[in-house]
Amino acid sequence: MIDRNDKDATPNRRGQADLGPNDAIASQLKQYFTSVEEEPIPDHLLSLLEKLDQAERSGGSNGTN
Repeated sequence: MIDRNDKDATPNRRGQADLGPNDAIASQLKQYFTSVEEEPIPDHLLSLLEKLDQAERSGGSNGTN
């Protein structure tokens, strides 16, 4: 949990000054987005991507011509 009362700038793991709440928020956001990035792609989306690839290979029209 974040200690919002700690206003002193102390060095973090990289030896840089801790910027307080903004640094903590940035760190938590990075952890969250990294975890999302590592999630597997759902099978139904992979299936849709494969259908799109097949349509493009067969010269299918997407209605934009």
